Amino acid sequence: MQGTVDGFSYGLVTPLVAYLMACLGGALGLRCTTRSMLVTRSWRPGWLALGSAAIGSGIWTMHFIAMMGFSVRETPVNYDMLMTFASLGVAIVMVGIGIFIVGYRGASGTALFTGGTITGLGVASMHYLGMAGMRLNGKLEYNTLTVAASVVIAVAAAIAALWAAGQVRGFLWSVGASLVMGLAVSGMHYTGMAALSVHLHGAASAPAGDSPASLLAPLMIGPLAFLLLAGVVVMFDPLMVMGKPDWSAAEQKPGIPAHTVHPTRRGHVPGPRSRHHDDSRTPQNW
Repeated sequence: MQGTVDGFSYGLVTPLVAYLMACLGGALGLRCTTRSMLVTRSWRPGWLALGSAAIGSGIWTMHFIAMMGFSVRETPVNYDMLMTFASLGVAIVMVGIGIFIVGYRGASGTALFTGGTITGLGVASMHYLGMAGMRLNGKLEYNTLTVAASVVIAVAAAIAALWAAGQVRGFLWSVGASLVMGLAVSGMHYTGMAALSVHLHGAASAPAGDSPASLLAPLMIGPLAFLLLAGVVVMFDPLMVMGKPDWSAAEQKPGIPAHTVHPTRRGHVPGPRSRHHDDSRTPQNW
């Protein structure tokens, strides 16, 4: 028996709030990635780690806010707490690997493709691991082609977002990238949900795990508090807003001239050949 799946139990409320959370996490994470490219190597790991945690937390929060609107009419839906928070760890670690590759190798070529692919796979892994944490009186089944499409969306979005972060073109550029990333992450989520069908078991039984309402508190208190803290760090860092490095410091390094002096004809002292040529033009030699 097939269950009746509804992903919009609260209408547009959960999709919109989930999208905003994905945008917030993406904006903070991409700005931290951009900032890592403007600092010395000793500060770079800290900014990249902060960016990884921000993106991972934003994606995770987005997913479970969206899942608050998910229901199966014939059975209650609960969640395994351990599996749920394991998906957060997977998101942060895999997104972190991709971001560190781009942060150290640059947002172009092979590094961008590799880092973006790993980041996108991290987004998809978080989604499907979080879905595996669902507990209901039935079995989850997925359409393979639709799942593949959701993974492609996640990878393409990650590559595009990391490319935009590597452009270092200012605050508005990163805001636009985060809006696109939020739309792509939300699109990946609901594409993955479109691939889902629930095959109900014959005998009705109460599923194990925690209800969605009991998960709301840690969702709002934990990751949202972290995103708020990351937002404060970003807001009070002036270079994060300008998005431009201070190149004046590099010009004052020992051994690096501040300006390159190019030789000109002014002040040129003619050699002997030139003086002979000038003497040959006297009237006595005409």
